[in-house]
Amino acid sequence: MSRHKAQPVRDGVGASSVTLPNHGPWATVLDYLVERFPSVSAADWRARFDGGVVLDDAGQAVDASVPFRGQARFYYYRDLKHEVPVPFDAPIVFQDEFLVVADKPHFLSVIPAGRYVQETLLVRLKRATGIDTLTPMHRIDRETAGLVVFVIQPETRGAYQSLFHDHRVRKQYEAIAPLSTASNSPNAEPLQFPLRYTAHLRESGNFMQMEVVAGVANSETEIELLEADSQRGLGHYRLSPITGKKHQLRAHMNALGLPILNDSIYPVHQPAAATIFRGHCSCSPRAFHLLTRSRRSRVILSRLNN
Repeated sequence: MSRHKAQPVRDGVGASSVTLPNHGPWATVLDYLVERFPSVSAADWRARFDGGVVLDDAGQAVDASVPFRGQARFYYYRDLKHEVPVPFDAPIVFQDEFLVVADKPHFLSVIPAGRYVQETLLVRLKRATGIDTLTPMHRIDRETAGLVVFVIQPETRGAYQSLFHDHRVRKQYEAIAPLSTASNSPNAEPLQFPLRYTAHLRESGNFMQMEVVAGVANSETEIELLEADSQRGLGHYRLSPITGKKHQLRAHMNALGLPILNDSIYPVHQPAAATIFRGHCSCSPRAFHLLTRSRRSRVILSRLNN
């Protein structure tokens, strides 16, 4: 089995790859890429070819006239012309020869995707450390702040990632959400904490959302109430997922009548708004109050935005 040549990291960004189909109506690789990735214009693809950031399997730059050839593999580097800077630091809190641990702020994606390339935690760390082999051991949502662990050595990557897969790493989150009352509780009476919530989660018919339905439980979360602010009707919770389903914490809290403060997906999905940062304060959208850490100083009730 042939091995593809690893392409170098450029400005913190690894090369993306595409393998052409066996047959098709495309005369050139450019024609295929324009149809395959409609969000990137033909002019932008030509600029990438002209800039030498489209490579063949040998790592050589190719021009826009290279003919289509079935099963050929090409590499390219993503670049966004208009990427909104995220004006929050992501300090490294631990580093040795095996791991890097960073404190990710709200609104910073872990890996490049969609509208974010340079403004992602992985790319920032590669540029800051010069370690091109960094790979996240796990991920958290862009809106969530907290600690993210990266593996340095490719040969140890599988062993570390298996710790999460085998539930040998215990994760704790903290969140701000409504206090449980008779009016918002699914049982018509306030919930008693701590509690262990189990439910069957599945993809819903609503875009991006998961839902709790009848069936054998496939998800489990421990929930503790750390602090209550009865005047605001808000609680400071510790959430400890036992399983790792998509949107598990958000969906579980929503099912209990306690949607996490400023969640843009639950209970109602809200279209993404432009993110505007003024004076290092996010004004739109407002901070999603879910953190992957146990340090309470970042989420105390007295510092909530009103």
